[in-house]
Amino acid sequence: MSAILTGFSLGLSLILAIGAQNAFVLKQGLKKEHVFVSCFICALSDAILISAGVFGFGALVTTYPQIETLARYGGAIFLLFYGLSSFYSACTVKHELTESQENTSSILTTILTCLAFTWLNPHVYLDTVVLLGSISTQYGELQYWFGFGAVIASFTFFFSLGYGARFLRPIFAQAKSWQVLEVIIGVIMLSLALSLVI
Repeated sequence: MSAILTGFSLGLSLILAIGAQNAFVLKQGLKKEHVFVSCFICALSDAILISAGVFGFGALVTTYPQIETLARYGGAIFLLFYGLSSFYSACTVKHELTESQENTSSILTTILTCLAFTWLNPHVYLDTVVLLGSISTQYGELQYWFGFGAVIASFTFFFSLGYGARFLRPIFAQAKSWQVLEVIIGVIMLSLALSLVI
């Protein structure tokens, strides 16, 4: 139980910071657009990476830094594109959040976007595969329970964020609030893209 709680606490602390995944899941939750799929894909991706770290893949990433380099530059390009799209949306699209609002993006687009936010982000590899994988070795035979705790933290966080976003819907009933959110998301994405290449 101690290993599970430690894994849960550390896993939660690593994903609490506002990042690309979190901003996207929050946005999907506010729009009630493919919320379950968004939360599930992000959490499942984290679970795969955490498991890989616990089972020793972290050593492979350390041995072959090209993996991290490829993810870094690919992620920077993706984040740059998404950030500029958010700024464009803030300037040109008038969002109206109503109960009758229909989904505006396909489920395939949502899945691919979630996958890109996870697998093209080198910070995710460092946090989940390398960091959590390394720490798990301190628990010996209990390292898999440590990893299990971190996986539970990821599922708990993303589903809480996605479905908890509905409590903010009254605020985002106004188009102006959406414009502010789009600008904030754009700033976050461009800042992350910049941090990957400098």
